[in-house]
Amino acid sequence: MTRAYRVGDELPPLEIPVTRTLIVAGAIASRDYQDVHHDAELAREKGSPDIFMNILTTNGLVGRYLTDHFGPTAVLRKVAIRLGAPNYPGDVLRLTGHITDVRGGEAAEAVVQVTGDNGIGRHVTGTVTIALPGPSPKRSGA
Repeated sequence: MTRAYRVGDELPPLEIPVTRTLIVAGAIASRDYQDVHHDAELAREKGSPDIFMNILTTNGLVGRYLTDHFGPTAVLRKVAIRLGAPNYPGDVLRLTGHITDVRGGEAAEAVVQVTGDNGIGRHVTGTVTIALPGPSPKRSGA
């Protein structure tokens, strides 16, 4: 049975500890070798109190948040995010979201407004269009 999604549905929050390892690993995985994402001393020389998370890691965490909720067969169709307050080590990123549109048809989609806050403010705001998982295909001869 396929779950019915409705405009206004709230997704449960997801809290992600922002560790130094997460920040550095995310930067390396996305091939972002900017020193502000892995070298605290150089980040401070550039005016930041510490290293901070890059946008590609945030983008991946937003994707994880949605696929954790909608399931592994859901497909991200469009992701548009904007960063605000930096994610520094030792903080917690709290992602929340709600459905703003549901489109029916053979390939049903939902549009989700996502926000992520940390201890100093709003880290990310975004809108994601996601193809919803459909019913499992029936196997012939089974």
